[in-house]
Amino acid sequence: MKRTVTVIGGGTGSFHILSGLRRLPDLEIRSIVTMMDSGGDSGRLRDEFGLLPPGDVRRCLVALSNESALLRDLFSFRFAEAPLSGRNFGNLFVLALTRTLGSEKAAIEALGRLLDVRGQVIPVTWDHAHLFAELEDGTVIEGEANIDVPEHDPEIPIRRVYLEPAACANPEAAAAIRDSDFVLLAPGGLYTSTIPNLLVAGIPEALEASSGKLIYILNLMTRHGETHDYPASRHVEELVRYGGRVPDAVLAHRGAIPEALAARYEAEDARPVEVDAGALEALGVGCVAQAPLMSGASLVRHDPERTGAALEALFAGLEEAEAGR
Repeated sequence: MKRTVTVIGGGTGSFHILSGLRRLPDLEIRSIVTMMDSGGDSGRLRDEFGLLPPGDVRRCLVALSNESALLRDLFSFRFAEAPLSGRNFGNLFVLALTRTLGSEKAAIEALGRLLDVRGQVIPVTWDHAHLFAELEDGTVIEGEANIDVPEHDPEIPIRRVYLEPAACANPEAAAAIRDSDFVLLAPGGLYTSTIPNLLVAGIPEALEASSGKLIYILNLMTRHGETHDYPASRHVEELVRYGGRVPDAVLAHRGAIPEALAARYEAEDARPVEVDAGALEALGVGCVAQAPLMSGASLVRHDPERTGAALEALFAGLEEAEAGR
């Protein structure tokens, strides 16, 4: 049985989830990607050329590519030497395609063909909008990069996030959500990668209209200045606040973080996210699934193969529960 799965997110979180899903058979995969990035090379292209930030779209295309490792690595290549220091080859390629073909939509579709992508990568909006955060003391922070890497006092919590100007959903993104068997909210910066998609007019409405199961893949670690000491339930509360729908299931990591690695994150005031299952169930989450999801690498990240296998088991379990009703 073929399942239609749509992943909503951006950054490295979506990359790892899509890399795992690409290995699974009988899936039609769509990736809806935030377009509010304002940092790094994507931010430079946005400022210098008026291009929607291509970095998150490029990462998702690479994650779903069936091409050789060499070609995938090429589109992730970052120059170290002047005058191109810090520039990403894939981002520059998207700029060249946009100028050649006349639109960002045509450029993304062409790059998908070049990379032999399995599935679709869909920008959440074609509108140019910037992310803002209002802190509890009333301070307003402009730009995704300034929220992600705060120069303000990170001890002051975020009161709300919003877009200026307002953005409307790409019709393809809204349709993908409505027509999915499963919609996955990817891990990543809660306020900078996941929620920005939910701020786009038409996306919460599509989530409400979708009969597909909504699954949130919980972050492994908190982030100082963004989700400091948030348990799983607080993450979900914020997703419901902006997205309007309680997840049917939450997938969380089970297992300890290696001591040396945990100490490195503790130095940045980042800690493993507490899985408060009782509070999640009180919010209406129907299933809290836990499995070993973490990569054994030098960073605390979701392992694509482990997470893909856990998602496959969760899909089957949710389908079985639905059939038994």
